[in-house]
Amino acid sequence: MGVSQPASSPANGVEAAPTLLDRTFRISLLLKGLDGVLELMGGVLLLVVSPARLNSLTRFLTQHELSGDPNDLIANALRHYTSTMSVSSSLFGAVYLLLHGLVKIVLVWAVLKDKLWAYPWMIAFVLVFIAYQSYQLVMGFTTGMALLTAFDIFIVWLTLHEYRVRKTRTLTTSS
Repeated sequence: MGVSQPASSPANGVEAAPTLLDRTFRISLLLKGLDGVLELMGGVLLLVVSPARLNSLTRFLTQHELSGDPNDLIANALRHYTSTMSVSSSLFGAVYLLLHGLVKIVLVWAVLKDKLWAYPWMIAFVLVFIAYQSYQLVMGFTTGMALLTAFDIFIVWLTLHEYRVRKTRTLTTSS
């Protein structure tokens, strides 16, 4: 269980069964990749839907929830966010989501394809967002941001661990 072993043994050429850590790493990466796809979709949505239309859509979608619970935190936050959104903030959000989602998808794909160069880039990319998320937590704690930050820290740890395993395997097989 605990420690990840290289996917194949150079000594006998036999594929080793993936460990729990290997499977956890792949699932975590797939979740990160899915998040990147959702960010791309959100970025496109912000590009094609005006802030006024987005506000109307949000009001319509949250109407039922707020009739049952007028203090619903998520519905009220969504309504507040979309009601204060300007064209420039919508464009900034779209560009941010499109670039962030695209970089995330490319890095996740490259790491899943075992491209050694992608591991350090993935670690650096996620560390930048951990720093930003930590700043956001200091400015105003939210459970969602704390959970996202904890997940990203876990992703960095797993990616670093897998990078070391892959690098060691590459150095061993090339010697």
